[in-house]
Amino acid sequence: MIKVASYNIRKGVGTDRIRSPERILAVLHEIDADVIALQEADRRFGRRAAILNSDHLSDHGAWKALPFGSRPLSSGWHGNVLLVRRDVQVIDCEAIHLPTLEPRGAVMADLRIGGQAIRVVGMHLDLSGLMRRRQADAILAHLDASTHQLPTVMMGDLNEWTRASGCLKDFGTRFHFAATGPSFHARRPVGRLDRIMASPDLTIVDCGVHVSHASRWASDHLPIWAKVEPA
Repeated sequence: MIKVASYNIRKGVGTDRIRSPERILAVLHEIDADVIALQEADRRFGRRAAILNSDHLSDHGAWKALPFGSRPLSSGWHGNVLLVRRDVQVIDCEAIHLPTLEPRGAVMADLRIGGQAIRVVGMHLDLSGLMRRRQADAILAHLDASTHQLPTVMMGDLNEWTRASGCLKDFGTRFHFAATGPSFHARRPVGRLDRIMASPDLTIVDCGVHVSHASRWASDHLPIWAKVEPA
């Protein structure tokens, strides 16, 4: 069984307006997932430095950030980062270029975890509904163009409020959704902006929203998680 999680860390700025990478790391340790997709994981301006840099991860983290080669001080692609446990075998990883009006993107990795090969996609989609649908089409087309097909988990901040419409409807034709529950706003969650989806060859065994004292303060989003296994 593989545990995955998705977390929009809001550049490390908590609901108390204090930037604390250490608090984000504390929440990640509470979740204790094998693979974590982070969104808004880089500073917005300047050199777009990573919020969780290599020193944070080497000193306090059980994970490594996968290389996507975007900026020297960044750990991801347009703020999207995939963290995996240090013993996970990375078969391949790449950025997915999306049509966009603002800095948005997606990242993909093929991993081997406990003998199970799995593909993971992390994403942060646009605020525009029309652009989100174009981005969903681009991600699905990228998956279809892959030489090798693998059981796939996709997750991230989709910025979509209603499952019956928009990009969620598009993804729903190919993937089933984990019933994680509302994750935004962290202090009083009402919106299911963060989603985890799995291909039909995977079973979602368990899932939820991670609520703790630390997660209420660390970001304006709560983390979501799911456990998956082959169907």
